[in-house]
Amino acid sequence: MPRDKKGKLNGTFSEAGKSQRPPQSSIHMSATDHSESVSSEPHESGPAADLDPHAVLAAATGLLRHLGRSGIRWAPTANESGQQQWLARMAAPEVTGGPEPEIAAEPAPPPKTTTPPTSRPKEPTPSLDAAARSRLMPVPEVTVTDSPYPGPVLDADQRQQHLHDLAATVSQCQRCQELARCRKQTVFGEGNPSARIVFFGEGPGADEDRTGRPFVGRAGKLLTKMIEACRLKREDVYILNSVKCRPPGNRNPTEEEIANCREYFETQLQWIRPEYIVCLGAVSSKALLHTTLSIGRLRQRFHRYHDSKVMVIYHPAYLLRNPDAKRAAWADLQMLMADAGL
Repeated sequence: MPRDKKGKLNGTFSEAGKSQRPPQSSIHMSATDHSESVSSEPHESGPAADLDPHAVLAAATGLLRHLGRSGIRWAPTANESGQQQWLARMAAPEVTGGPEPEIAAEPAPPPKTTTPPTSRPKEPTPSLDAAARSRLMPVPEVTVTDSPYPGPVLDADQRQQHLHDLAATVSQCQRCQELARCRKQTVFGEGNPSARIVFFGEGPGADEDRTGRPFVGRAGKLLTKMIEACRLKREDVYILNSVKCRPPGNRNPTEEEIANCREYFETQLQWIRPEYIVCLGAVSSKALLHTTLSIGRLRQRFHRYHDSKVMVIYHPAYLLRNPDAKRAAWADLQMLMADAGL
């Protein structure tokens, strides 16, 4: 067989090889167009005259399914309209009433029409129930009491002396036997006895139990940075906790332990009479405001305890574990600074 200059075969073999590949236009051909091309050939004579149209249709259907399973996506998809047109042209009149082909057992989707589909009415968005809404809504101001602090107003020296005497009493406290047995020393509190702002935590940790000073560990260092961010120093504020002894294992203090120490921290606040009390975490906010609401619902608003405005923010230890919450804590401190004129 002769070859051209590029070494390709010429003649019948190459032409046959070309004819075996379908033309590009057949890739997007519908079932109706395909039946048009087949039926354009006369079927009154020749081999096609002896074919059963239903058998041809079943064979074509089987081939298309085989091609689909093989991963070929260009094959046309048969539809009922195209099948009926193809049978009408291929079959004799007496054959049209014969049995249905196999493909009828697997109906194809209906042909496309130009009529736009009817728009389905939009389903209403399910509304939250009352309980869910109440959990998401911000809470109003929590007021423990709006009456003035009891007792006389003391000057700075008197406050310092009263706090010193109370600290000596607390150091001998045995109200909580478990805490008194495992503590190294009590952690009463420290700072300016005439402070405008008091930071109120939950309880001492290991470093505080060892030194006798509140907030000196990792959380304490972060609290110091928070105080300095408010353009203040630790010496300008007063820092205390809801309980004066370290709970074993750094667990949260129990309600009974907080009740035993309530007299101590309420007396401290009564003598200091701060303008602002910043509750650090859920334990201190529950102890002072008598509420079980979360920090997320209590923050970003001022609450009331006697003459003091109370703000609830995340505990520094929580901020160390969840740095993403520092932005929220900073927003709370900015709110405090704006209200205090800092």
